[in-house]
Amino acid sequence: MTRTLGSFIAAVVIAYCFGALFISQGNIAAVTALGFDVTMSQRLGAIVHDIAGMTDIYLPLVAISLLLGLPVAFAVVRKRPHLRMLGYVSAGFVAMLAIHIIMKAVLGLSGIAPTRSLWGLLAQGVAGGIGGYLFYRLSAKPNTG
Repeated sequence: MTRTLGSFIAAVVIAYCFGALFISQGNIAAVTALGFDVTMSQRLGAIVHDIAGMTDIYLPLVAISLLLGLPVAFAVVRKRPHLRMLGYVSAGFVAMLAIHIIMKAVLGLSGIAPTRSLWGLLAQGVAGGIGGYLFYRLSAKPNTG
């Protein structure tokens, strides 16, 4: 149980960090499309700012999405253990896509600007997939052989 909880928390944190990074860079891409120059220093500053500043809104969304997605994967993985990695990575990916699609359908808005594009939405799925992969790695039982 402790390993599972620790694995979940780590998965949420890494998915949040990658998701915030992708959001940050998606927003910067929109700025550069307007013809503005953005330095590497400004990009790094934006990443740090977004990771630190989005904990009150975006972090709970990531936690909720993985809290819903990873147990579904567990139900599948219990019956098909050979699909463990694929199951958790897919669950993280789909969960992060779903949270944004559900927000758009229910609230009529995209709370995260870059998710208005297909690439921005897929980037959020990748962040969730990375979180799912970390969960897969950390929650594995150590070899006893």
